[in-house]
Amino acid sequence: MTTRLPPFRFGIQCSSPPDVDRRHWTDLARRLEDLGVHRMTVSDHLDDQLAPFAALMAAADATTTLRVGALVLSNDYRHPAIVAKEAATIDLLSDGRFELGLGAGWMTSDYEHAGIPMDPPPVRVARLEEAVRVVRALFSPGPCHFAGEHYRIDGLAGTPKPVQDPLPIVIGGGGRRVLEVAGRHADVVGLNPKLPHGVIDARAGADATEAATDRKLGWIRAAAGDRFDRIEIQTRIHLVVVTDDRPGTAEALAGGFGLSPEEALRSPHALCGSVEQIADDLVERRERFGISGIGLSLHDLDAMEPVIRRLAGT
Repeated sequence: MTTRLPPFRFGIQCSSPPDVDRRHWTDLARRLEDLGVHRMTVSDHLDDQLAPFAALMAAADATTTLRVGALVLSNDYRHPAIVAKEAATIDLLSDGRFELGLGAGWMTSDYEHAGIPMDPPPVRVARLEEAVRVVRALFSPGPCHFAGEHYRIDGLAGTPKPVQDPLPIVIGGGGRRVLEVAGRHADVVGLNPKLPHGVIDARAGADATEAATDRKLGWIRAAAGDRFDRIEIQTRIHLVVVTDDRPGTAEALAGGFGLSPEEALRSPHALCGSVEQIADDLVERRERFGISGIGLSLHDLDAMEPVIRRLAGT
């Protein structure tokens, strides 16, 4: 029996649009909805970008079917009891269109500039897993009682409750610890290159290959057990080049990421070629890895619009 592949779901990360006012923001949300984009997302950094909750509520209010989500909230910036209340409120007011992305925090400049202590990765990931358990409990009926190493909740009821049951939780990353947490708890798991230095640079290239992706999927599958087939696998595309010179472009760009041209073309985190070639690559990656969630940057929207129109929902 042939297993039906999940439909393509495109997401656009819109944290720092070039024009920031209500009209441009709501026009952008409506454009994404009309195009067939599944989700509009905002990241959670302290630099020049919109704050997630307010921006996402404005986008939801301007649309009717577009899903909105945090990709992802940094767990170290806010208590999970606050996150649960904010997330449930947006889900309620958007008629069940919110997706809660949670992460352990990674961008060193956020921590340094704000004076927030940045604990070692194992501590941050352990704290993230506790936070996910707290949020899930607060979404559930009845009062929450939780006593962990990092959080303690004593009888908090958790109101309002989200419309969705369950409200989708998104967890992404590149390291084994965080992907195992994602496998145990997330509804959507985002694959990213590992960023041990807290910045996106050429050192991430070696962790963006096919082989690295297979390894990460193995960690997720082992942690998820029999729930693995219900998880949406998503990837963040960090480089998009629409061109008729696929080989030449790959040759010119691959070295900067420490990859061969062939490795670069086959990386699930890059797209290079004509519209037809890019669409074919995405179909192949869905068959090869099960990747159906495609996360793109806003600055790649114009180039990728023909691909989105061709594949969204199929």
